[in-house]
Amino acid sequence: MSAALGAQPLVDVDWITRNLDDIWAATAVHARFTVIPVLAGLAIAFPLSLVAVRYPRLYGPLLGVAGLLYTIPSFALFVLLLPFFGLNDLPVLVALTIYTLLILIRNTVEGLVGVSRDVVESADAMGYRPAARLLRVELPIATPVIVAGLRIATVSTVGLVAVGALLGFERGGYGAFFLDGYARDFFTPQLVGIVGCVALAVVLDLVLVAVQRGLTPWTRVAR
Repeated sequence: MSAALGAQPLVDVDWITRNLDDIWAATAVHARFTVIPVLAGLAIAFPLSLVAVRYPRLYGPLLGVAGLLYTIPSFALFVLLLPFFGLNDLPVLVALTIYTLLILIRNTVEGLVGVSRDVVESADAMGYRPAARLLRVELPIATPVIVAGLRIATVSTVGLVAVGALLGFERGGYGAFFLDGYARDFFTPQLVGIVGCVALAVVLDLVLVAVQRGLTPWTRVAR
């Protein structure tokens, strides 16, 4: 990135223009470090949620463990993971995945248990086996609640990725602009990082809204 010389304006458009390649590269890295943990979190949370629905007594302990992990400060969690994964991308990816579990487990369980018993009994009466009933009846009805959890987890992960860069465990991402701007007392890179995080969160949220609309066409309001 180009060095800032002398007094700098609040927003140095020329700096932004000269560093567009770095900005796009940071966007790709930040998006990757957001999407991978959320998808990994969903892959872990979904079967755990099915177990919690099947055995309700396990829901409290599962949620308690996920909640306990969620309360661990990010710096402490990254440090705890270092001996297991080394100083590379994995501690950040694993930590970010852990932070998604509380939201995803809670929303998935709430979505599934929120399916009307009348609907479940009707599906059983029509001859649906449990797996088919889950995939063709319960999941479609629970999708809005599950996707709501995904949206919350995604937006929160966008912010946590930047924290990972600030702690020095992640190569690139918008957090690198925070470090660059702070080190040189130069506000433009910091502004790019802030705007980039907000824009990425909005874009990913809109993508999830579109996915939900595609999966639940019956929820669209007729015009």
